[in-house]
Amino acid sequence: GTDGKNKSSTEKKDKDGNIPKDGAAASASSADASKWMHTDNLSSDDEDDDATNNRIGRVPLHWYDDHEHIGYDAHGNQVVKSASKDMLDRAIDADDDLDNKGKFTVYDALNAKDVELTPRQIELLRRLQSGAFAHPEHDANPDHVDYFSGVDPFQSGLNSDRYEKKSRFQPSKWEKLQVRRLLHRLKCGSINMDYLEGKVRDMNDLVQRGDGENSDAPFLLWKGDEEDELALRKGPQHMPAPKVPPPGHAFSYNPPAEYLPNEEELKEWAELDPEDRPYGHFVPRKFANLRSVGAYEHSVKERFERCLDLYLCPRAMKRRLNIDPESLVPQLPRASDLRPFPTTKCVQYVVPGRTEGVMVRCLAISPDGQFLASGGEDGVVRLWEVQTGRLVRSWDLMEVVGTGSTAGGDGEEKEDEENEDESETKKLPIASLEWNPNRSHHVLLAAIGKCAIVISTGTGGLDDSEVTDALLSAASSCKNGGNMAPESRAAKAVTWTSLRKKSSAATTTQTTTPVSAYGGKAGPIALLRTHRADVSSVKWHRKGDYFVTVSPKAGAAAVLIHQLSKAASQQPFGKSKGGEAQLACFHPHKPFLFVATKENVRVYHLVKQAMVKRLLSGCRHISSLDVHTSGDHVIVGSLDRRLVWFDLDLASTPYKTLKYHERALRSVGFHPRYPLMASASDDGSIHVFHSMVYSDLMRNPLIVPVKVLRAHSVVNKSLGALSMVFHPTQPWLFSAGADGNIHLFQDL
Repeated sequence: GTDGKNKSSTEKKDKDGNIPKDGAAASASSADASKWMHTDNLSSDDEDDDATNNRIGRVPLHWYDDHEHIGYDAHGNQVVKSASKDMLDRAIDADDDLDNKGKFTVYDALNAKDVELTPRQIELLRRLQSGAFAHPEHDANPDHVDYFSGVDPFQSGLNSDRYEKKSRFQPSKWEKLQVRRLLHRLKCGSINMDYLEGKVRDMNDLVQRGDGENSDAPFLLWKGDEEDELALRKGPQHMPAPKVPPPGHAFSYNPPAEYLPNEEELKEWAELDPEDRPYGHFVPRKFANLRSVGAYEHSVKERFERCLDLYLCPRAMKRRLNIDPESLVPQLPRASDLRPFPTTKCVQYVVPGRTEGVMVRCLAISPDGQFLASGGEDGVVRLWEVQTGRLVRSWDLMEVVGTGSTAGGDGEEKEDEENEDESETKKLPIASLEWNPNRSHHVLLAAIGKCAIVISTGTGGLDDSEVTDALLSAASSCKNGGNMAPESRAAKAVTWTSLRKKSSAATTTQTTTPVSAYGGKAGPIALLRTHRADVSSVKWHRKGDYFVTVSPKAGAAAVLIHQLSKAASQQPFGKSKGGEAQLACFHPHKPFLFVATKENVRVYHLVKQAMVKRLLSGCRHISSLDVHTSGDHVIVGSLDRRLVWFDLDLASTPYKTLKYHERALRSVGFHPRYPLMASASDDGSIHVFHSMVYSDLMRNPLIVPVKVLRAHSVVNKSLGALSMVFHPTQPWLFSAGADGNIHLFQDL
């Protein structure tokens, strides 16, 4: 009775105390009731927002009787006991609060604190004590709803908890089959797009109309698409049988007389196998008419043999690729878009008073681009003015080698005396020539025979001449073979000799006059003589103080590093590894030394004294070497017509291998400022390439051939363009050949 009264007094009224009259109000009150019921369903953790309640769980509380705390909260802090009261004090306080303040307070033993109950909680406790439902919003006798009638599917909820079928999320197989059939009919021609679009209901009307209009139209007797139709079939690929060759004139019933065999030929054919006879089993014969031709006696046998061949011999289908050859060629930019580069011969350098040209082996350009030095087969170094082509100075190094030979050690005097007669009759060529890369050092370095000669050009100004004289002071006054330890390996391999005191008065007036008024010293200054083999290559360091010489036949002393300011030398290698050294050059920025043998290029770290990398060129004989100004790229030319490009950051194998020349390569090089590269060959041509190196490591270098310069003739069918060098500041190129000509190509 009590529960029913509460239900009628609380559940049938809204917030204002009115009784709802329709179902909408009832649904709203049920929603509020569920909201209130949900707020009462709270766990102990949800009530503790600050996480300060006791979290000891089911641990008995009497364990903490002897302690000042009663447990620990969620943060690990102790829950301190409050001032304890006995049961009588608590009952008196609760009665006072209820009378005075209308509050009801209970003691929470787990957290050791007093908790004030809310009116809602008091109401729930009262209902529980009276035996009613705890929540006043709960409807114990709700109205009946016919959920399973199916009248209202949304309200009934039939099949609402089922998962959707997988077929509802996938394309229809039936529609796919219909589309496939329509596409097949469209390919076969039984229907067209008008039928698919609904313009034509029946294809028979369209076919009858077409037959009436074009009944007399021509058609193909042999369609020729049988193989394509067979290829569209399912199953193994159809292999058409090879066609039988058509019959020739010999198979005619009335062949010409030259196809009819005589008795001797018939006897020869009878001795041969049918496979070796000209026409197999068939023998040409002549008949009066076609009616006289009988049945062929070997027809069944030949047909059977053909069936055996088709059955037993394997066959393969060869598909021809219809590829445009031009599509395989890489798309390169046009040469006109890559200017500037040398195109036209503008200046030719000729020795005055000489009709026959002397083979020019090497070239060197000054850092400012005003002077050009050339080394010839006659052992003479000539200095040219670039703009005018005028011969400024010339130094005959054969005389210098002769005067410097007396300055050797005691053990070499006998060898020099024996070779004096040969040196007078046979002149030694200038094997290599290099200009000092430092703009303040006007010094040339020439290799001739077993000697490397330091030459002061006398082309500098007042300040540069003083710097050059200071650089050459140690070499011009060196004694006792140079400033080296007597027992060192370098002292046994090379000897320094000063040439300033050895030159005669006549020679001084001809060769030591400087080109500039402030040039200072001019002419050969010092001579470096190796004791074992001829010097084939010399290279400067970028700072202009150190240089390296290479003597391929000298073994361990093949590579020597010299310091000009101290007139000292050093031998970096104690043993000869990897074959004979052919070339050597310094890295432009790092303490690396590139040493090229006949097949490989080795990179050595001069500070660590260890080999860093070995570049595998794949060439038989390396003839030239150059390093890019960035130091990350190296090009190598070989006598087997190869130009090999190495990317040091990429791999030790070639990045590109170019074979544009017809004969051996003699010289390769990069331009110091422009993205240009060139190679000179014995075929008399010089190939110029656009070689752009990007700072982005993800982009590969761009190499494009832009020009072929033909200016030198081939001498003795073996030698052509022997040397080339770029202008330091302009896109110009100097070339020298075996015909004795020196040309300047400019970008016109």
